[in-house]
Amino acid sequence: MVRRTFLAFALVALCAPAYSAELEIGAHAPQFKALPGIDGKEYSLPDMKDSKVVVVCFTCNQCPVAVAYEDRFVEFTKKYAGKGVKFVAINANRRNETENIATMKTRAEEKGFNFPYVFDKTGKSATEYGARVTPHIFVLDENRNVAYVGAFDDDMEKPTKNYVADAVNALLAGKKVETTKTRAVGCGIAN
Repeated sequence: MVRRTFLAFALVALCAPAYSAELEIGAHAPQFKALPGIDGKEYSLPDMKDSKVVVVCFTCNQCPVAVAYEDRFVEFTKKYAGKGVKFVAINANRRNETENIATMKTRAEEKGFNFPYVFDKTGKSATEYGARVTPHIFVLDENRNVAYVGAFDDDMEKPTKNYVADAVNALLAGKKVETTKTRAVGCGIAN
């Protein structure tokens, strides 16, 4: 009986998704490497060494919350691209057949994405960052340490607080980020 119970728990543990803890503020960001983008290029965090700030956004094509933020991501990129800020969107949903390079490319073309949209078919980057939902955002400082983790802003429809923009503005001004962590809300990442 004890042996059967142990085996049942072991089987559940093996089948459960492997999540790491969400990165802590001040932690050095994991180095995602050679992730294929919808433009045919490969993207790696070390390649963004000239950027003052990097915003890593875990997202996908289908989640209603992620889709609701797409236009805001485009506007954010327009506003900050000339200021040394790099926005990169990573799709790490590997268990959903609608999440692949072809469908990502179609979605990006429909919405006019002006940022790298890359696919992590292993889901490793989401696990290493501790990303659990889409969108889940990590703002990295010039040394690629985590300065902010959480939601893009405080409301999907009518935001009053712009967490990512506030964090980026603080970093660009050489100031301390005031709000360093919020709760990311969205659809679970299936990896």
